[in-house]
Amino acid sequence: MNMTVTGERRYGLLQAGKDSDYVKKVYGGYFNVYVEAFGEEEEKWDLFRVYEGDFPDFNDLHKYDGFVIGGSSSDAFGNDYWILRLCFLVQTLDAMQKKLLGLCFGHQVICRALGGRVGRAYTGWDIGIREVSLVKDVGGCRCLEDIDERPASLSVIEIHQDEVLEVPMGAQVIAFSEKTGVEMFAIGDHILGIQGHPEYTKDILSSIIDRLLNMDIIEKGFAEDVKCALQLAEPDRTCWETICRKFLKGT
Repeated sequence: MNMTVTGERRYGLLQAGKDSDYVKKVYGGYFNVYVEAFGEEEEKWDLFRVYEGDFPDFNDLHKYDGFVIGGSSSDAFGNDYWILRLCFLVQTLDAMQKKLLGLCFGHQVICRALGGRVGRAYTGWDIGIREVSLVKDVGGCRCLEDIDERPASLSVIEIHQDEVLEVPMGAQVIAFSEKTGVEMFAIGDHILGIQGHPEYTKDILSSIIDRLLNMDIIEKGFAEDVKCALQLAEPDRTCWETICRKFLKGT
């Protein structure tokens, strides 16, 4: 599947989780959510459902300007064959210095593949809109340095029970929160991991909360509290999308 926009730039979405019924109905699938958030005119985006074993051909990797690994209900530290295969792909893309953006599960699996450590969050589930503090000195991370009047913190939608416990050697932690020690990390100018979901809207998060509640994964009182808090806050989606686009396009 691809976004039929002709142009020079080409990107691949490595989708790591199934489309929910809600997202399929409202957005036509997560692919459209990601392309809407990070894509631009004169680009081509291809979809690879890696959780189903659909991976890009290694002989075609050089044709891409970058890749995005999205969220998943699977554990990044799991040993499913597709996860191990994805780790190998991450290692290959790192060696090729290809732009690689990881979000939530993607953030964690990049960390694992490159020698870091991931696991269950010590503080349990983080669901809602979280204030993330940006490290002042971000070194060579141009996607943050070039933002006009860069704020000290940004709000982002989060939904995870796992986290990065230790970043890979050579990685720089560039954001943190009261809940999570590694909210963002970068390696050089070709890898960026973000624990939150810059691409999510509040209605997508709300539908996931309902699904987790119906599956008895979270408690009713907790779900109600999170939904109440959602009405009082907004994620800084525009700024996050700018960061991700700047990173992917190398501008």
